[in-house]
Amino acid sequence: MDITVQELKQKIDNKESFLFLDVREQHEYDEFNLGARLIPLGSVMESIPELESHKNDEVIIHCRSGARSGMAQQLFQQAGFTNVRNVTGGVLAWKEM
Repeated sequence: MDITVQELKQKIDNKESFLFLDVREQHEYDEFNLGARLIPLGSVMESIPELESHKNDEVIIHCRSGARSGMAQQLFQQAGFTNVRNVTGGVLAWKEM
């Protein structure tokens, strides 16, 4: 299931509880970030075990455009996470909002 940047902004503004992940690279995160926890896509598999406690929580993942976060979404779902959402358009869409 995907989420739009508008829906994401509303959740952030309402201080809703969810695990927020950014799967871009460190240099991209340093340039501009939305306050998510940085786990570059290449590190997602090794990070999944430490996030097990969030298996049934809402997990929202973003990247630059939505492609890498879509891959990460599939990895989390394959690991048994039940509510993983990909931010449609990623940071590019956020900046256009």
